Amino acid sequence: MEILRTVLTVLFIFDCIGLSVIVLMQEGKSQGLGSIAGMADTYWGKNKGRSMEGTLVKVTKIMGVLFFVLALVLNLNF
Repeated sequence: MEILRTVLTVLFIFDCIGLSVIVLMQEGKSQGLGSIAGMADTYWGKNKGRSMEGTLVKVTKIMGVLFFVLALVLNLNF
């Protein structure tokens, strides 16, 4: 049982580091004055899910869920 806890702790540490890196790689959501002139409706704004930014958002969500699941499992006293 102690080996499982050690493996989950190592996974949790890698998830924490990875989540921090992924969040720092993302662009800011504020577009400045460009969004007033309609720049948000360009090709890249409409197809954001297929771009690198969209992929980073998906990976962030997955790693966030993994973070909370691992935190809950590691908090159990087994």
